[in-house]
Amino acid sequence: MPANDRSTEGGPRLVIVESPAKARTIAGYLGNDYVVESSVGHIRDLPGGASEVPAKYKKEPWARLGVNVDDGFQPLYVVPARQRPTLKKLKDVLADAGSVYLATDEDREGEAIAWHLLDELKPKVPVHRMVFHEITPEAIEAAVANPRSIDDHLVDAQETRRILDRLYGYEVSPVLWKKVMPRLSAGRVQSVATRMVVDRERERMAFRAATYWDVVAELDSGAGREPAAFMTRLASVDGRRVATGRDFASDGTLKQASQGNVVHLDESAATTLAAGLRTQTFEVRGVESKPYKRSPYAPFRTTTMQQEASRKLGYGAARTMQIAQRLYENGYITYMRTDSITLSETAINAARAQVRQLFGSDYLPDKPRVYTSKVKNAQEAHEAIRPSGDVFRTPAETGLTGDEFRLYELIWMRTVASQMRDAEGRSVTIRVGARSTEGQDAEFTASGKVITFHGFLKAYVEGVDDASTESDSAERRLPDVAQGDQLSANRVDHEGHETRPPARFTEATLIRELEEREIGRPSTYATIIGTITGRDYVYKKGQALVPTWLAFAVVRLLEQHFAHLVDYNFTAGMEDALDEIASGRDDMQTWLARFYFGNGEDGLKQLVTDLGDIDAREISTFRLRNADGSEDGVVVRVGRYGPYVEDDAGNRANVPDDLPPDELTPERAAELLSQPAGAEVALGTDPESGREVVAKAGRFGPYVTEVLPEDSPKDLKPRTGSLFKSMALDTVTLDEALQLLSLPRSLGKDPDNGEEITAQNGRYGPYVKRGSDSRSLGAEEELFTVTIEQALELFKQPKARGRRSGAATPPLREFAADPVSGKPVVVKDGRFGAYVTDGETNATLRKDDDVEKLTFERAIELLAEKRARGPVKRPAKKAAAKKSTAKKTAKKTTKKAAAKRS
Repeated sequence: MPANDRSTEGGPRLVIVESPAKARTIAGYLGNDYVVESSVGHIRDLPGGASEVPAKYKKEPWARLGVNVDDGFQPLYVVPARQRPTLKKLKDVLADAGSVYLATDEDREGEAIAWHLLDELKPKVPVHRMVFHEITPEAIEAAVANPRSIDDHLVDAQETRRILDRLYGYEVSPVLWKKVMPRLSAGRVQSVATRMVVDRERERMAFRAATYWDVVAELDSGAGREPAAFMTRLASVDGRRVATGRDFASDGTLKQASQGNVVHLDESAATTLAAGLRTQTFEVRGVESKPYKRSPYAPFRTTTMQQEASRKLGYGAARTMQIAQRLYENGYITYMRTDSITLSETAINAARAQVRQLFGSDYLPDKPRVYTSKVKNAQEAHEAIRPSGDVFRTPAETGLTGDEFRLYELIWMRTVASQMRDAEGRSVTIRVGARSTEGQDAEFTASGKVITFHGFLKAYVEGVDDASTESDSAERRLPDVAQGDQLSANRVDHEGHETRPPARFTEATLIRELEEREIGRPSTYATIIGTITGRDYVYKKGQALVPTWLAFAVVRLLEQHFAHLVDYNFTAGMEDALDEIASGRDDMQTWLARFYFGNGEDGLKQLVTDLGDIDAREISTFRLRNADGSEDGVVVRVGRYGPYVEDDAGNRANVPDDLPPDELTPERAAELLSQPAGAEVALGTDPESGREVVAKAGRFGPYVTEVLPEDSPKDLKPRTGSLFKSMALDTVTLDEALQLLSLPRSLGKDPDNGEEITAQNGRYGPYVKRGSDSRSLGAEEELFTVTIEQALELFKQPKARGRRSGAATPPLREFAADPVSGKPVVVKDGRFGAYVTDGETNATLRKDDDVEKLTFERAIELLAEKRARGPVKRPAKKAAAKKSTAKKTAKKTTKKAAAKRS
C-alpha cells in the first residue's frame, strides 16, 4: 500500500509512539482513520536480572551478561513483565490494522525502539517509519505523507552502545563489589564523570592559597563630568606589572613565567605605596576607546538549554529534560534531544516576524542569521530547540504555568533573540599615573563599557557560571577625560587578596566539560548526573557537586587497574566509534570484539579476569596531609558503613556525610576523634543474634545499629534505630539500644479491616501507622507502651491541625528528594490543610489533589509553582497588633542531607 494512500481499506492505520502523552496529542491531530498507541518506552531490552533470563539460556556461560560474546555479541532481548500488557495490547490493535506507522523519536534510541517493535510485533501489513521533530498538525501531516524505512546503521549504533554499556557495567561492577563495597556500579560515562568531579576535588585538596596586595584609587573626574568620581586599580609599579591571581600556581608560589616579570606586593609594600599616593596628583596618560559589538547567542541545543536552565531557573539537568519532554509531547517545542543549532526557514521566518512585531524593524538584521553546529559528529540533530509551528506563540499565549511556562519562556526568548541585531557600544580604557612620595611610579587603569544599541540584549542575556563575571548587558560608565588631564584622589586604599581553589563543578559546568571533551551525548547527560548522585558518588552542596570518599576509592581502583576505561580521550574515542557505526563506516561486531577481547592483553575480558594483587584496604585508604605535605598518621578509610578517620592508635570516628573531602584536614580529623559523638561506641552483644551492637553519629542524628559478619549475604541490611531525644550517644545502654532495634513494634491487627498497626519512630517524631494512615504519639517513650486499643482510639480521632505540644507530626506521605533542594519531599497535615514540603518551600495542595493519589511529579510541580511565585508579601501591621499576634516560626533545618547511602 502506498505510504500516502489515505484509504482505510484493510483497517485503520496504527501509529505507535513512545509515550502516552505524545499519543494523546498526535491522536488529536489525526482523524478516525488512525489509531495512536504508545509503546511506553522500550518494548524489550537485555535481561534486567537472572529472573528475566529464559530457562533455555540460564545454563549458558554468557547468560549473566545477556550478550553472547562468543557468537558475534548476539544480544538476548526479553520483554520485561511490566511491558507484557503493553505488547499484548499492541498486538490486539495490530490484528485489525491495515498498516503500521512506527513514529518513535528520530534519533538512535528512537530508531532502535522502532526496530524492536517491528521485530517483536512481526506485522503482516505494510510498515512505515514516520519521523518528525515537532508535534504540530502540519508536522504530523507531513510525516505521514513522507515516511521512510528504518535506518539499520542507526539501529546498529544504538545496539552497540547498549551492549557496550552492559559489558562495561556487568564486568567492572563486580570488581568494585569485591574490592570496595557491595552494590556499587561502574559505567562507560558515569565513571568518567565521577573521575572529573574527583579530579577537581583533588586539585582543591592540593591547592595552597597565595596572598597578594594591590592599591585602588577613587579619582575625582573634575567639575561637570559624569560620573563625578571613578575607581581605578593599580596595574604597574616602576614599569613592572603588579601580580594578580593568574600569576600564582596552585601550590601558592609565583609561576615560573611570572618570576622577574611582575611585582609581588605584600601588605607592607601596598600600605606604604597607598600612603605615598594619597596626597599626589594623578595624570591621565592615555585613553583608548574602541567599538564594542556582541552577536546574539545561537538557539538552544540540549546541553546549552540544560546549562541555562541551571543558571537561571535553578533546575537540574533531569528536571529540565522532564519539563522539556512534556513541552515537546504537548506540541509547544521541537524535539529536545539535539546537537543542532540550526533553524529551519520556517522557524527563522517566525522568529523574525516576532522581532518585528515586538521590538520593531530597527532590531531586525537585514539578512536572516544562519547558525552552524560546531559539535563534532552532530548527526543525531534535526533542528535547534525552539517553539513549535510556523508562528511562534508568546509565553503569555500558551496558557502554560509553573515550570513549563518558565522553560518555554527561556526557549522562546533565546530563539527570538537569535534573529536580532548585534548589541553595539563602546569600550573605554583609561590609564592614569602618579609618583608616590617615595619616588615610585604607579600606573592605574579603569575599564568601562557603554551600550549604545542593545539589539538582542533587549530580549535575552545569557547567564554566567562565575558570580564574579559580568553579564553581557552590564555597563560601567567612565568620565570623558583626555590625555594630560590632572586628577585628584578622593581616596587611595590598599587591598589584600587570596587566590582561590578551582571551583567545584555544578551540573551546568560538568555538562559543559563533558561536551567540550566530547564524552557522552546530550541526551545522556541528565541520566549520568542522576546516576552518580544516586549511587552516592557525588552529592550536591548548594549548586556544587561534591565527591564522596566512596567516589575517591572507586576512581582510584579504576585508575590503577582499568586506566584506559576512565581515560578521557579513550572514552571520547568510543563516541567517535559509535558515530562510525551509525554512518556505516565501521562494523558493530568487529568493534565490540576489539573492545572486549582486544589483542589478548588489553581487552575488557582480560582486565576483569587478571586482577592481580588488588589490595582492597589500600584502595580505600587515604592519608591526610598537612599544609606542608607532612603526615600525622591519620587516614580516611571507606568502610562498609561509610567513611571514617583512624589514627595510629586505632581510634576511629565517623566522617560526617556533609563534610567535603577538601575540608577534612588533620586538624579536623583530630576534632572528630576527640568528640565522643563522632566515634563509634561499642555497647555489647545482642544475646539473641550474637551480633555486636554499636552507637554511631549519623547525618540525621545519633543512632544504634548491629554489626553484621563479613560473610553476611549482600542483601542483608543491619537493623538500626535513632536515639530518643532523651538519650545521648556516650550514655546509651545496651538494653536501650536493643529496645530501639526492636522498632517498628507491631501492636496487632485492626479487627475491622485486618490491617496491621505498628508503632514507629520517624524523622518527624513517634507515630502509629495503619496502612497509609497515621497518628502522632505524645512522646517517644510511648512507642514501647502504647496498646492496640489506644492506637484504635487515636485513629478514631480526626487528624490534628498543627503540632501538639512536644510532639512532632508524622508525614502523611514520603517521596524521594526534590531535584532543586536535594531534600526529601513529604506531605504533611498543616493548619490550613495538607501541604507538600521539602523543608524549605511549602505548597498547599489544591482542591483536586488527593493526598493518597498524589504523585511525586505533582508534588514537585506544586513546589516549583510556589518557588516561581516567590515569598508572600504580608501587609504591615500596627505596632500594637504586632505585640499581641506575634508567633514563633519553625526553625529551618540548615544541615544539608547527603545522598541516601545505598
